[in-house]
Formats: sequence, structure tokens, C-alpha cells
Amino acid sequence: MTSTTTEAPIRVRIAPSPTGDPHVGTAYIGLLNYIYARQRGGKFVLRIEDTDRTRFVSTSEQMIFDSLRWLGLGWDEGPDVGGPFGPYRQSERTEIYREHSEILLKNGTAYRCFCTPEEIEEIRKQQVAAKLPPRYPGTCRHLTAEKIEANLAAGKSYTVRLAVPPNGADLTSSTSFRDELRGEITFEHNNVDDQVLMKSDGFPTYHLANVVDDHLMQITDVIRAEEWISSTPKHVLLYKAFGWQVPRFWHMPLLRNLDKSKISKRKNPVSLIYYRDSGYLPEAIINFLGLMGGGMPSDINGGTEQFSLAEMVEHFVFTDIRLGGPVFDLTKLKWLNGEYLRKLSPEDFFQQVRTRVFGDDYLRQVSALMQTRIETLTQFGDLTGFFFSDAVLPPADTWVPKKRTPEETLAFAQEQLAVLEATDWTHEALEPALKKLGEEKQWSVKENFMLLRSIITGSTMSPPLLESMVIFGKARSLDRVRRFLDAQKKLANQKK
Repeated sequence: MTSTTTEAPIRVRIAPSPTGDPHVGTAYIGLLNYIYARQRGGKFVLRIEDTDRTRFVSTSEQMIFDSLRWLGLGWDEGPDVGGPFGPYRQSERTEIYREHSEILLKNGTAYRCFCTPEEIEEIRKQQVAAKLPPRYPGTCRHLTAEKIEANLAAGKSYTVRLAVPPNGADLTSSTSFRDELRGEITFEHNNVDDQVLMKSDGFPTYHLANVVDDHLMQITDVIRAEEWISSTPKHVLLYKAFGWQVPRFWHMPLLRNLDKSKISKRKNPVSLIYYRDSGYLPEAIINFLGLMGGGMPSDINGGTEQFSLAEMVEHFVFTDIRLGGPVFDLTKLKWLNGEYLRKLSPEDFFQQVRTRVFGDDYLRQVSALMQTRIETLTQFGDLTGFFFSDAVLPPADTWVPKKRTPEETLAFAQEQLAVLEATDWTHEALEPALKKLGEEKQWSVKENFMLLRSIITGSTMSPPLLESMVIFGKARSLDRVRRFLDAQKKLANQKK
């Protein structure tokens, strides 16, 4: 196993993908990397992993920047601040990955795979039918040089795959690595697939880009979620294939829901934008995430569980992190946020309310919708309460259209949620997406939009729906639909 006893300056990174709202998990791992770097006088790097162009969201990168800075997690190097190892967007490093894939092809640790997606899918189906784990069987692994040249001359597209030993250059049957929290971990190679490294579109997969970037950016410690443990042997094999030193690996326990399932938007809001726009203080979010895993001594500040980012840098102990999944308990987060709100001076509290609940830009947008719809100013609150209230649920008689059952209405609401999740948050994008859904499911425009209006506003009377949703924001709108669906499921279970 490759030694990692180097005394090089500490360098850590986070590498979020711009595929939607920034996730609380990104903040959690970002916080740990930030603390680790600051404790050791090292560098904290932000890298954007944007090679998955099918899921790329153009506005997501800026949201990542804004939300991490809102939390106080500034970085030393990144796409917006530069640094000596840029560029820091993977989409701007594609030539680097191609050059490195050629190195692997030449030294025999990777090979070209000319199998089509249809052929791969057929193999997968056969393996599933035979109750075998789906994996690539190495069909193209032993093609002759003449066959490869003929395929290339014919213009056949190909991927580049990792040649996992024992049939590669390293005739071992397993790969081991040290996890700094778990000790030695070994994976038998019969459980490691010949992973795609370069896709047929010329973009790298996570595995190749991750290893190449971490090496070239001189990352000494890879601190990431434990879900990447199963990928680590592939990464170690790549380090060995290039002849590079392996970094230290720290795999952090995943955030969990109260039922111990992996945290997800189905059970809790996971968008940092949601928490910011819903009136949570960044100090409370950071404090809450710092409680995850047990790295903070219990006697800090008299055991109140309240501490600042600076206190985390001073006292956090990485080797004390517990491997049991820390629970992302919203009740506790709300309590903690309340404690921070009560610590504010009256003037600071007023300013927070003005900024987060009654901000000028927000009020200006809401007011523009209402000016032609009210006759006295006092009516403003009657029609806009849902913009400022957190607990909005429609009465039963408002959300089930005539001639529809509650069951089919809830099924359609679930379809609406899926469409809203996948749609750009503009009137121009939302309207045709929702209308298309209505046509496919044979719901009239009136039924479709009235149901959504009831869910979002709690009433059948409101300002224009889509304009209101754009102002209200995607994160809070999606959360409101999810909470509605969850509430109806609970009511249905109580009746059984």
C-alpha cells in the first residue's frame, strides 16, 4: 500500500456539482474541510465538478458561492478567486483529462470500449435476470491492436475504461487503503467494476477527473461523505496506475433523517437556499452542522451545544468523530435557531426580520402583484399572507377538484412536484411544463392550476399563481408541496 507520510502543506477541497440548489450536505462536508484546513494552516479549495452536462443548472454555481459565503465558509482557491492550480471548473479542464486518459491507455491500465449503450443495457438485463451483480464483463478488454485501429478508422465512438487487476498490470486480487476514521479497508477486485473513465462525449467521469484534479491540485487529505468509500478502491487503483502518491482519506458519516435513512428532500428540506430564505441564521446552521458526528467536546460553553465557527476551529477533534450517522433533526435546528435569534439585540432582530421576511426587494415584487387587485391598503395582508407565513395547508374542500377523488388528486400533485423540481424557475418555463403535464394526465388547466394554487397559497383566491411562485422562490415552493403531500399521507394513515 502506498505511504502517505508526506509533510507537504495541508490542502483540502470540496467539489460540489452545479445541478440544482446547494445541498446541506455540501455545507456539512465544506465545514469539516474548512475546519481541517484552518486548524493546520492549510488551504481550502473550492472546485466545481460540472462535467455532467445533462444535469447542469446554469444558476447553480453562483448559488453555491453565495450560500457558502453566507455561512462564512470562505475558500482560498476557486473559480471566482483563482489560484495557482486552476482552472477550478472541470469543464475547463477537459484537455487535461484527455491527456491523462492517453497515459493510461499507453501503459495498459485502461482500454477503449466500443460497446454501444444498447449492448451495455442488454448485458445488464441478462445479469439481472441471472441474479448477478450488474457489471461490465470486459468485452473489449482484449481487443487486438488491429481491431482497435479498424474501429477507430470506422469512426466508432468509444469510452475509456479502467482495467481493474488481476488482469491488468498489477497482478493482485484486492486493493486496500487506510480510512483515517475506520482504519484499513480492503476491497476484493471481483467487487470492483471496470469503471468508465472517459465518456464517449469526451467528458471524464467523476472517478478520473476526481483523481487527476486532486493530484494536480496537490490535495493532501480527501474529506468526503462515506458514500464514496466504495469508489475509493477505483481511485487508489488510478493513483497507482499513474504512479502517484495516495492522499489521506477521511470518509464522514452521512447525515440521517430521524428514521436513520439517508437525508433527502423527501423527508427534510435539503436546500441551503430554503434555510436562508426561511429565516434561519447562518450561525445557527453552522453550529447545528458542527454538532453532527461528535467532533466538538461536550463541555464547550458550559455544555450548551452552542458555539461559533471560530470555536470549532479551536476545539474540533477529527479523531473523535462517531461513525454512526448523525441525525439531521429539524426540531433541534429550529430550537437552536431560536436561541440565536434571542441573543440578538432588538435592533439586530428587527434588521433580520426586515432582511429575511420583509426585505425591500421581496416586498417590492409582492406589491407589484397587488397594486391592481386591492381597494384599500389593509387588504394587502389579506391576500398576501402566504408570502410571509410558514405553515400553510389548504382546507380539504379547496384542493380536490369536482369530479376528482382525493387519491387521484394526490397522485397528480406528486406529478406536479416532479415537474416543478425539473423546471427552471421562471414563468416562461413553468407555464408550458405544467400545461404539458395536464395534457398528458388529462387534467384541465383550471383543475391543474387550482390544485397548485391551493397547495402554495392555502386558498383558491390569490395573486397570479406562477408570478407568485417565482417571487416566493423554488426552494420554498417545493418544500410547501412536499409538506402538503406528507400531511395528506399522515392524515390517510390516521384514518386506517
